Amino acid sequence: MQTTSTPSRALSRAQWQALEADHERRADDATAGHRARRGEQVAHPVEDFLFTYYPFRPALLRRWHPGPGVRLEDAAALPRAQWKHYRAVGADLELDVAAYVEARGRTLEFVRDLITATATRPAQLGCFGLHEWAMVYQQTPEQVRHADWPLRLGADATDDVVRGQQIRCTHFDAFRFYTPPARSLNLLQPTRETQVALEQPGCLHAGMDLYKWAMKLAPAIPGDLVLDCFDHARAIRELDMRASPYDLSALGYEPVRIETPAGRAEYAAAQRGFADRGQALRGRLVGAIDAVTGAVTDAVPDEAPGATPA
Repeated sequence: MQTTSTPSRALSRAQWQALEADHERRADDATAGHRARRGEQVAHPVEDFLFTYYPFRPALLRRWHPGPGVRLEDAAALPRAQWKHYRAVGADLELDVAAYVEARGRTLEFVRDLITATATRPAQLGCFGLHEWAMVYQQTPEQVRHADWPLRLGADATDDVVRGQQIRCTHFDAFRFYTPPARSLNLLQPTRETQVALEQPGCLHAGMDLYKWAMKLAPAIPGDLVLDCFDHARAIRELDMRASPYDLSALGYEPVRIETPAGRAEYAAAQRGFADRGQALRGRLVGAIDAVTGAVTDAVPDEAPGATPA
């Protein structure tokens, strides 16, 4: 395997430790509520989602990585030298690009193909968050996913909304949580195999998944991009649950009433903003992936990424 191992730039210890400290503060601020609730064993249906649905602890989000092509001076004797896919170069430390691509080549290829294909499609803004409604369709209050929170309209009226709208979810990892009677009501029948062919930038879950892909590709993705993807996912989750059938007013969330024309218009406008921001993040992720793969001319595939928990 041939590599271009010369880093594009070097950061002094003072420089990279300042960047690391800024990253840690930003991550700590973003996860403070979740960490406090975890200690008190209190669940939050909005804020805790990114740590229960995605398999990444706050401690992993807190780890700062410079990305490829950056050498950290005077770092080889520090604990971060033991992190996976780093290598010492004298007293310095850098991403071992060759070893990383040999181990993660297939995942890099899959993620690039997925987010590139997604970015080429127009945003579809007609789903109105009905995936959350389809997840509780024809269930009793005890069966719903967030059973601690009441349905705003009650079970019967919630089911009426599902039957009265055309559900058109394109995202497999949302569709797979539909109740069995709701699945046949969806315009499409997404599968893991059709994920690359179906995902589109208007989908809120595809936008949240940018955080998943950034974290899965660590340490090759720069820390600031990982946190930007996290912030994006966190904001999307709030809209996702405000537009859901649950009554979360006790937590301070004003509902987006997608059962009404005004609510659907409000949802679509917010969805458009998230789609635009997601496209910018996809471009940055593709650039980061290309910075890694461009340094290696012969990558060896890793495990199939489709088996990864979503």
